[in-house]
Parts: sequence; C-alpha cells; structure tokens
Amino acid sequence: MQVTEQRYYTPEEYLELEDSAEYKSEYIDGQIIPMAGASTNHNRIAGNFYAALNFALKQQDYEVFIGDVRLWIPNKRIYTYPDVMVVEGEPEYFDNRTDTITNPQVIVEVLSQSTKGYDREGKFEAYRTLATLQEYLLIDQTRIHVEQFSKTGKKRWTLCEYDEEDEAIALSSVSFEISLLDLYNKVKFEVINSEEE
Repeated sequence: MQVTEQRYYTPEEYLELEDSAEYKSEYIDGQIIPMAGASTNHNRIAGNFYAALNFALKQQDYEVFIGDVRLWIPNKRIYTYPDVMVVEGEPEYFDNRTDTITNPQVIVEVLSQSTKGYDREGKFEAYRTLATLQEYLLIDQTRIHVEQFSKTGKKRWTLCEYDEEDEAIALSSVSFEISLLDLYNKVKFEVINSEEE
C-alpha cells in the first residue's frame, strides 16, 4: 500500500486538473475529493426530477441543470456538482467559465450511504452561504423519503418531510410539483450498492 502525501491545491490548480480529468472531483478549501460513481437508482431519481422540472419550466425564466454543471461556493471555497440545480434568470458564471455557476435558487441532492451525512450537514451549511438559495432537497435512494428545506427568512429554514407514495412535493420558490410515484419511477429499492454516489 502506498501512502500519498496530503497537499494543498489552489482553486486554479484544481480547475486545471479537473479540465483534463477522466472522473469528477470536488474541491473543498484546498483538498481535492474524488466523487464516487453513481448507482442506477441515483441516476433514475436525479433524472426523473430533472426531466419533470425542466419540462414544467420550459417557457419560464428558469434554467435547470443536472450533474455535470459545477457550483462555486466562494465563502467556503468549495467547488461541487449538485445533482440538480435551478437558476432563476440567467446563470451567473464564475470567472467566465460556462461550466461553473454561482446563483442556484434550488439545489437537489440524491443521498447515498457514503455521502448522506455530509449532504445533510456540511454541504447544506455551505449551500446556505449562497444568497440566491431558497430551497434544498435531499432525496433518499434506498427508501421513499424526501427532506425539503425552504428558506423563510434570514437564517431561517423550515423542513417538510415526504415518505408516502401518494404524496407530492411542491417547491415553495418555483411553481412546480412532482408526485413521489413519479420521482421514484423505476427505482428498485432492493438493489443497493455500497459503492453508490
């Protein structure tokens, strides 16, 4: 086993490495963290949410992005790839890079065993530093369960939980609703992989 030396990377070094990398990595204040591969359930859920949302907002002043668009969080010095993001109006690009935005209104993360703690705590704390963020959804891929955090005021958020098939999630900052049946369409809960994203 080879021991690798921990080193600090500048944001510029990370972006240069990321531009030529075969696999995506996140950047957290000097550290580069490789992202695990996504499971089929993860992909189905993110795809279902993205497709329904993108269709619902097609003639409105919103853009919906999935997976490969990077988010820069300047207050925390983090580059990350949320599963789904909604931007009102035009995307604000960081440093004129059309692959990196800074102004999401809604962020959606599909949870996995390896990242759910970070998604729920550290990542949400970082996301809350974005002035444009109004909603954050955490979608479990191992069971029917969604947590929806909606901003109600400065440093104030409310939580709604959904865990029954006949329920529907209604976004509070965007006119959009999706049933849990549609969100979890074709998801096979018995197929759980410990290596999932």
